[in-house]
Amino acid sequence: MQKIPVIQDPTPPFATDGKFHVRLTEGRFQNLRRLTTWPLIALFFGLAWVQIDGQPFLFFSFEQRRITLFGSALSWHDLPLMAGLMIAGATLLFFMAVAWGRVWCGFACPQSIWTWLFIRIEQLAEGRATERSKSDHLPLRGIRLLRRVIKHLLWIFLAVLTAATFTGYFVPIREIVADGVNLEMSATLVGWLAIMAALTYANAGLVREKICLHACPYSRFQSVMFDDNTLTVSYDARRGEPRANRRNADENSGDCVDCGICVQVCPTGIDIRNGLQAACIDCAACIDACDTVMDRIDRPRGLIRFASERQLEGNQSPFMRPRLAGYAAVALCAISAVIYGFTDTKSLLVEVRRDRSALFTQLDQNTVCNNYRVKVEGFASGQELIRVSLSASPQFTLNGPEIIKLSDNNSAWLPYRICGSNVDETNAKLAFVFTGNGISTSKETTFLSKLI
Repeated sequence: MQKIPVIQDPTPPFATDGKFHVRLTEGRFQNLRRLTTWPLIALFFGLAWVQIDGQPFLFFSFEQRRITLFGSALSWHDLPLMAGLMIAGATLLFFMAVAWGRVWCGFACPQSIWTWLFIRIEQLAEGRATERSKSDHLPLRGIRLLRRVIKHLLWIFLAVLTAATFTGYFVPIREIVADGVNLEMSATLVGWLAIMAALTYANAGLVREKICLHACPYSRFQSVMFDDNTLTVSYDARRGEPRANRRNADENSGDCVDCGICVQVCPTGIDIRNGLQAACIDCAACIDACDTVMDRIDRPRGLIRFASERQLEGNQSPFMRPRLAGYAAVALCAISAVIYGFTDTKSLLVEVRRDRSALFTQLDQNTVCNNYRVKVEGFASGQELIRVSLSASPQFTLNGPEIIKLSDNNSAWLPYRICGSNVDETNAKLAFVFTGNGISTSKETTFLSKLI
C-alpha cells in the first residue's frame, strides 16, 4: 500500500490571506470534549474562591512561604513534590500519547480550551463561519463594525477574567477584586494582570493555531512517541479514494465526496486526508463532521476515525505492547512516589543556628552559655502556638521565648541562649524540643563549653 504523505506546516486550504474561520460542529466526540473541558473550566475559575476553615483550597503564597494544595499546607521545602507531580503528569502524558496520540491537546490542553471559547464568542458576535468568511472582503462599518467591536470586548473581558483568576492562585482573589473595585490596586499588580490578559487575548484570539503549528514542543516530538499501533485521528484512504462528489461518482469512486467539511471544522486548518500531520491535535472535530456527512449519504461511519497505521492497512493492532507497557510502568512508579511523598510532608519546620559571633560565653568559673538563633514555621491549619523547651539534664537552662506565636513570628529568627553549669563534656549533645497541637519535633545541636 502506498503511504499517505505527511505535511508538516500546511497552509489551510480554505484560508483567505492566511486567515480561516473554524466551523463549529456537533457529535459524540465534541460532546465528550465538552464533558472534559467544562469541568476543567469550572475548576479553574472556581477553585480560586474556595476556602476551607478560612484557608484557601489551592494557593501559592510567596509572602508566607507556603503552598496550600487541595486543603493541605506544604512548605517551600516541599517544592520537590511539585516537581515530582509534574514529572508524574508528564509520564502519564507520554503514556496517553503512545496509546491515543495527542488527545491531551484536543480535549484538555488550556490553549485548545480557550481557543474554542474564543471561537464560540466569535460565532456569537459575528455569526457562523460561512457568514464571516463571505463578509471578510466587505468594508468594516455599520453593523459589521459594531459586531466586531462587541467580539473584541468580549474577548478582552474573558482575557481579563482569566488573568485575574490565574493571579488569584498567588494573590488572594478577594483582595484583587476588592482592590479593583476600590481602585486601590498596586501598579505591579495592574501590570501583571495586563500582561497575562494580553497573552491570553493574543494566544486564544489572534494567534490560535500558530501556537500548535510553531510554538508547541509536543507537536515536534510526537513522532518519537507514536508507533504503528498508536490510535490517532486518521483518514481511511483505502475506503475513501478516489474522491468524487455524488454527481460524478461511479462504482469505482470512494466514499469521500470531497465536501471539505473536515477541513472547515479543523481548529488548526489542516486536511486530515493528507495523512498524519504535526499540527493535528486529535480534537476529533473532523470525525464528527465526516460522520454527519456519511449519515446523510447513507454510508457507514468511520471514514475518518481513531485508527492506527496497522488498522488502516487492514491488520490487527494490539493495545498493550512493550513500549506502552514501559511508559505505564514509569508513570505508575512516578505517581506512587508522589503519593508517598505527600504522606510524608512536615507540618512544622524548625531551624537552629549557632550564633557565629562567639563560640561560647564564660559567665563565671562554672557557667558557660551558647547563643542560638531559632526559626519556626508552621504549615498546619489551626496551629498557632508552639512551646519551646530543652531536652537535656538539669544542669542546662534555656533562655528565650517559651511560647512562639506562629502568626507573629512565622519565618522570623528568634534569639535563644543555653547556659550550663559545671559542664564536664567539651561538646555536649542537646536538643531543642518544639511542641504544638498534636505535633512535636526536635532539633539537635552541640553545646560548646571549652575550646578543643
